[in-house]
Amino acid sequence: MSPMFEGVGIALESLRTSKARAALTILGIAIGVMVVMLMAAMISGINKSVAGVFESIAPRTFLVWRFFQAGINVSDGSDESSPWRRNPAINDMEADRIRLLPSVRFVTRREETSATVEFGDLRLESVNVSGLSAEWVEVNGGDVYPGRTFTRFEDLSNGAVAVINRKLEDQLFRGRDPIGQTIHIAGSPFTVIGVYTQPPSLFSGAAPPFVGIPHGAFVKTVPYFKGWMRLAVAPAPGYTQQESMDEVVATLRAMRNLKPGQENTFSIVTQDKLLDSWNQVTGMFFLVMLVLSSIGLMVGGVGVVAIMMISVTERTREIGVRKALGATRRAILWQFLVEASTLTLVGGAVGMLAGGLLAVLIAAVTPIPANVPLWSIVAALLASAVTGVGFGLYPASRAARLDPVEALRYE
Repeated sequence: MSPMFEGVGIALESLRTSKARAALTILGIAIGVMVVMLMAAMISGINKSVAGVFESIAPRTFLVWRFFQAGINVSDGSDESSPWRRNPAINDMEADRIRLLPSVRFVTRREETSATVEFGDLRLESVNVSGLSAEWVEVNGGDVYPGRTFTRFEDLSNGAVAVINRKLEDQLFRGRDPIGQTIHIAGSPFTVIGVYTQPPSLFSGAAPPFVGIPHGAFVKTVPYFKGWMRLAVAPAPGYTQQESMDEVVATLRAMRNLKPGQENTFSIVTQDKLLDSWNQVTGMFFLVMLVLSSIGLMVGGVGVVAIMMISVTERTREIGVRKALGATRRAILWQFLVEASTLTLVGGAVGMLAGGLLAVLIAAVTPIPANVPLWSIVAALLASAVTGVGFGLYPASRAARLDPVEALRYE
């Protein structure tokens, strides 16, 4: 351990005597590590917040979609890149049949579009309009107050009633009581019967204007892109989620005349799948930021090469004396690698502290949570040490190959 402590001591002495040169050397390392720490903290915090949202809203509910593929999907319009085209759309007959299953407590339909919403002289474009079933609040979570949501009867009778969210209330009514007022959605009149407040989360403050109306009224009065109805299925008491899912799958396969061995032409999506999909998206984003931050590590690595080459030149005579006294090439190589790794570790520690402090600051002044995972600390320090070893290898090997006689003559 003595050569390692000696290398660490020499590196720290270099930091003390050549502050400007050493600071420039570790700056790139510190910036790279800081970006990694900051992004890891923010993504980890956001993922925990999203996981909490999924756990708080109808955790046993599962979804029936026409098609679902986790992660980022890219389509160029061709059939090969649009596998969803092979699946027929979910229809009302299938939804009604699923509702009758013993293992199902309720089924909600959901279809969406953007439309104009008017009240008096005010007109809002591209408002999110959803056609929903009566139990939609149980699936989405949150609360309707003041007022109420629409009933099962109003849903079946295509009632012209609507529930708006807080954002639309603020933009359309501007302090007036919306309950009982008539708004026009895509030109058709609807009576506002409730104001929806979604459950608190990281994204609740950024919710766009929204209006929910009975699914039957939506299909009848609002223009929309057909073929993308989604179902949310709640298992009945006494049945597990898996038992209910199995019965739904068997029913849909029978209705679609699928033979044994044929793949499902629909997707059953649990909240775990949705969370996995979200994690894949944030993982891709983190990977991009990791690549960008590695540029800072490379800049710092180049600085390590420069400062270590200067150190080798300044200590050529010392290296000659050590070799003359019996120091091996391995001992010289080890000393300089330890010295380079110490420099980058100092930069890594500085970047780690700066990233952690920035994460805490962002969490304090914004709604974005910050959670510094342990693995990011280990990864930051490991990346710093590996950078020091990788970029310090050339100066260290050059020092180890010095001829002792020539080194002793060096002035």
